[in-house]
Amino acid sequence: MNKLIIAAIGGIAGGVLLSTQVAGPLIAQESRANASVYEQLDLFGDIFERIRANYVEEVDEAALIEAAINGMLTSLDPHSSYLPPNDFDDMQVQTRGEFGGLGIEVTQEDGFVRVIAPMDDTPAMEAGVEAGDFITHVNGEALLGLTLEQAVDMMRGPVGSEIVITVVREGRDQPFDITIVRDRIRLTAVRVRLEGNTAILRISTFNDQTYPNLEQGLRDLIAEVGGLENLNGVVIDLRNNPGGLLSQAIRVSDAFLEQGEIVSTRGRNPEDGERYNATPGDLISGLPLVVLVNGGSASASEIVAGALQDHRRAVVVGTNSFGKGSVQSIMPLAGDGAMRLTTSLYYTPSGRSIQALGIAPDILVEQREPVEVDEDAAEAQTRRNEASLRGAIQNSTLTEDQRRQLEEEQAIAEATATLRNEDYQLAYAIDILTGLNALGPRAN
Repeated sequence: MNKLIIAAIGGIAGGVLLSTQVAGPLIAQESRANASVYEQLDLFGDIFERIRANYVEEVDEAALIEAAINGMLTSLDPHSSYLPPNDFDDMQVQTRGEFGGLGIEVTQEDGFVRVIAPMDDTPAMEAGVEAGDFITHVNGEALLGLTLEQAVDMMRGPVGSEIVITVVREGRDQPFDITIVRDRIRLTAVRVRLEGNTAILRISTFNDQTYPNLEQGLRDLIAEVGGLENLNGVVIDLRNNPGGLLSQAIRVSDAFLEQGEIVSTRGRNPEDGERYNATPGDLISGLPLVVLVNGGSASASEIVAGALQDHRRAVVVGTNSFGKGSVQSIMPLAGDGAMRLTTSLYYTPSGRSIQALGIAPDILVEQREPVEVDEDAAEAQTRRNEASLRGAIQNSTLTEDQRRQLEEEQAIAEATATLRNEDYQLAYAIDILTGLNALGPRAN
C-alpha cells in the first residue's frame, strides 16, 4: 500500500514537473511577444512625437493618427480600411440605394485603382467606363501612392461638376481620358422585363431594396404572361454587379432554392464560422433558371451564382467572375468613424472558396460587339425558301389560328436575332431556356 501511495505521489510530482517544464517556455515566449509589441508601440509614440516637434511644417495631429490607422489596415488586404465619419455616413447611405458620385465600384490593385464594375444607368457607364479599367489619374493628378479612400475622395465632388479620369484598358496601346459629369446616383436594385416568355431579372446591386424589388417584379411578370405555366424560365443577370449586402444575397438565393446550404463563412477561429441555409419555397416552382456573370460580378453576386450552381438549380453562363470572396465586418469606433476589417472568407455549398478564383461559368460565353446589319440582305435571305419559288404548291391545310401562330413565331425569331446582335450573352441564356423547355417538363 505504501509503495502504491509513494508511486502515485511520484507520478503527480512528475506530472507537475513536466507541466512546469512545458508551460515555462510558453509563458516566457508570450511575455517576450508582449514586450515586443509594447516596444513597437513605444516606437510609434516616439516617431509621432518627433514628427510633431520637428517636421518642417505644423502637422494636423488627428489627420496624422488617422493616416497611421488607415495605413495599418490597408497593409492587410485591399478591402480593410478606416472609415472617417463622413465616409462611414456615405457607406450607410449607399446601402439604402442613393448617393452622389460617378457610379463605379472600385478596388485597389498594385497601387492603382481598378474598376470592378460601372453601375447601371450612371454617369460612369454612360461615359464608357468598363469593368477591368485601371484609373491612373484624376484631373491630371496621379493616384499612385494614395490609399483607396484618398483616391475615391478625389473622384467625389458636387453634382453637376466635371471630372476627367485617365484610364488604362487592356487591348488599348495608350492611356486615354474619359470626361464624366458627376450626378446623384439613384440605384434601381432590380429591373425586370420579358423577352418573349422569358423573365429577365437584372440585379445591379445588393442593397436593402434588392429582394423586395425582385419578388414584386417577378410576380408582375408572371401575371403579365398569364401565369407561371406560360413562363419559359428566368434569367438572373448579375453582370457587372459589384455585390453589396450578404443578407440580400442569401434572400435572393433562397428565393429559388427549397433546401440546403446557401453559403458559409469561415474565419480564423473555427467556432466563429457561420452557415446560412435555404428555407422551403421556390418563387418559380422549379422552372429552368440561367445566371449570367462576367468579370464585373463580385462578392454577393458570386454567392448567388455559386449557390445556385452547386445545387444544380441554375446554369451559369458568361465569363469568370471577379473573385472577391472575403467578408468585411464594419466595426463602429469612437469619434463616429468605423473600421472595415476582413474577418472571414465565403465558401459555396460544395466547400469552394470564391477568393481570388471567382465562379467559373458552366458554359463560357464571351460577349460580342454589335455589328451593323444589312436589313435588305437579311430580308432577301428570309425570302429564299420553297414558298418564294415560282409555281410552288401552297399549303392550304393551315387554319387561321395556325397562320397567326406562325406569324407570332416569326416575330419572336426576328426579335431574338436582334437581341443576339445587341446582347449575345443574354440571347444565349434565353436559347438555353428555350432548349430546356423543348425537352418537356422535368421530373422532380
